[in-house]
Amino acid sequence: MKLTYQFFIFWFFLPFFAISGDDDYKNLIFKGCANQKSPDPTGVFSQNLRNLFTSLVSQSSQSSFASVTSGTDNTTAVIGVFQCRGDLQNAQCYDCVSKIPKLVSKLCGGGGDDGNVVAARVNLAGCYIRYESSGFRQTSGTEMLFRVCGKKDSNDPGFVGKRETAFGMAENGVKTGSSGGGGGFYAGQYESVYVLGQCEGSLGNSDCGECVKDGFEKAKSECGESNSGQVYLQKCFVSYSYYSHGVPNIEPLSGIH
Repeated sequence: MKLTYQFFIFWFFLPFFAISGDDDYKNLIFKGCANQKSPDPTGVFSQNLRNLFTSLVSQSSQSSFASVTSGTDNTTAVIGVFQCRGDLQNAQCYDCVSKIPKLVSKLCGGGGDDGNVVAARVNLAGCYIRYESSGFRQTSGTEMLFRVCGKKDSNDPGFVGKRETAFGMAENGVKTGSSGGGGGFYAGQYESVYVLGQCEGSLGNSDCGECVKDGFEKAKSECGESNSGQVYLQKCFVSYSYYSHGVPNIEPLSGIH
């Protein structure tokens, strides 16, 4: 039977835009849940999933990325990864990742007699976990999962050119930058445009650059001349913000302006 993702997008605009502070990285951005649960009469799949979460959370205290397989039987094995944003400290990465296992159960259901969903992804502002059962349909690394665009245009005739230059800086930056356990990461600015790009640690430098480039192309097509945008692809994430009075001293992903 073919298994596919059914994404339910949670648009938490008010808390995401209104709250600022050190805990922003734990804000929920979106979640996606497969539309089928795994039959689990012996409880082996559920135990493998719990072991997977335990391993991912544990490794997040030392690294910004890890990929884990739990179980050896192809019918019950679970493959999962976590990725933290490149600017987070180890303690913040652990704090972020440790919130997700309970959210998976809460948002996607499972854990009861009817089994767990065969695949899921929960994205917070500073990290995500995704998992899938062995043999689950593979998704393209550049498939767009979620996007949000600012409500206003920049009203700067030079905005498109500035943004294009900033995008190019990020595309090159992720190829040479790294963050803890892997995955290209770049955050910087060009004149009044702040830009961020990050890849999952499973991508090499060249593939990371291509993924981020694709993300920025989608940002341009989806957001037009909006003064800000965020685009989440399967294996990378991009963000930009325009500040008419110059880029302030901000933390990555402090909000849409």
